[in-house]
Amino acid sequence: MRADRTAPGAVVLVNPNTCSATTAMMTAIARRTLGPARPVRGVTVARGPRMLTDPDALRAAAPEVLAAGLRATAGGDCAALLVAAFGDPGLAALRAALAPTGVPAVGLGEAALLEAAADGTPFGIATATPLLADAIHARVTALGLGDRYTGLRLTAGAPERLSADPALLLDRLERAVRASAERDGARAVVIGGGPLGEAAEELHARCAVRVVAPIPAACRAITRLLTG
Repeated sequence: MRADRTAPGAVVLVNPNTCSATTAMMTAIARRTLGPARPVRGVTVARGPRMLTDPDALRAAAPEVLAAGLRATAGGDCAALLVAAFGDPGLAALRAALAPTGVPAVGLGEAALLEAAADGTPFGIATATPLLADAIHARVTALGLGDRYTGLRLTAGAPERLSADPALLLDRLERAVRASAERDGARAVVIGGGPLGEAAEELHARCAVRVVAPIPAACRAITRLLTG
């Protein structure tokens, strides 16, 4: 069933980790991107880790995302769902469950990767979660983007430490972005993580290469689905 493209309702951003501060930050970015015409409501999953830093955490988040997404759509005032983690946990299950309703679900990882690779652009990824490297490579391959993928650049330092020090995180991500462009040949670099959203926005002004911030990319994908 095709979504009703004139239906009112909010974009519901589902944070797959249990950190409510991260939900608030990502929701604010989505609101700035979508503007006043499309409200955004942030939802935090009920259970799970505070950060998704390894494959087990990503797998554990999937059923929680599905449950949160179905609760969000039950009231009938949800125009679209945004799964706000780079690994898109629960996205496939949400799409299958929501197919009869016409409510679209977008994952920020998928949206950012597709945007970066548009028109055959060579793209890389910069992120702070080394234990998810294999999952990220697999996602790129599953989306059919391997021929444009220049590789993954990781920040130095534990993700938990970097998340507690925004200035250090920004510095390490900037180094990763520059390495992706200068050493790997990327012409666009995706910042791999919803919780990295604020840093991704700052990197636009600090890096010459095109930086693809995942939350705005997902919002643009949702806008196309609701209005295109």
